[in-house]
Amino acid sequence: MVLTGNDPEEIERLHNNLASKFEMKDLGQLRYFLGIEVSRSRHGISLSQRKYVLDLRTETGMLTCKPVETPMEINHELGTSSSQSLVDVGRYQRLVEKLIYLTNTRPEIAYVVSMVSQFMHAPSEKHMNAVYRILRYLKGAPRKGLLYSKNEASTIEGYTDADWAGDQLNMKSTSGYLIFVEGNLVTWRSKKHKVVTRSSAEAEFQSMAYGLCELLWIKGVLKDLGIECSRPISLFCDNKSAIEIAQNPSSLYHEKGDAVE
Repeated sequence: MVLTGNDPEEIERLHNNLASKFEMKDLGQLRYFLGIEVSRSRHGISLSQRKYVLDLRTETGMLTCKPVETPMEINHELGTSSSQSLVDVGRYQRLVEKLIYLTNTRPEIAYVVSMVSQFMHAPSEKHMNAVYRILRYLKGAPRKGLLYSKNEASTIEGYTDADWAGDQLNMKSTSGYLIFVEGNLVTWRSKKHKVVTRSSAEAEFQSMAYGLCELLWIKGVLKDLGIECSRPISLFCDNKSAIEIAQNPSSLYHEKGDAVE
């Protein structure tokens, strides 16, 4: 159990109350919890899963593998049908499940892990090689993680993007967003669309919708914690057409039948 807060006296009272009901031991400041390492410095609090990555590479026999700079090949074709033989489904599922847990501190692999997780029931050699490439990428950067530092500015920002028709099997797009609070990354996600989008602008606009919902949720959570955001929430997107649709909801884009879900 992890106890946290900004009132040491209240934490102590809660600790004493729990200790009166259950057998428990105070281990001091948090350093390691469920595979996540916590370290403190003058820059802030950092979270990483270095030991988790090392154990995963040991389990797969990839301690001495050659590292790569990216977790996935450019212009991959994981979604296309393949005549390659199937691999051990149980082994594939265990590896992917462990990589999913690793995304708790490694947001840069969220997209590629979401891709390989789509083939859990019938993985081929191509899909297993994609999983091994992720492990090779992790060898080159085992200490990467998240840094949470104290900043004066009370800001909430979101960044969204989408790959239009990135799934070559059903032509569906995948959206991604990153949410920052006071310059610190707090939530992120890679999500495949439920329907096929007809243009890159539509895919980007749906991505903005997902990001906006997350921003509003974060704002509500902060309000419940007694934290008021003094500045407007910012949402960033690199698609001009999607931005124009968002800024002009009654524009001709909707009247012509190009409305998005």
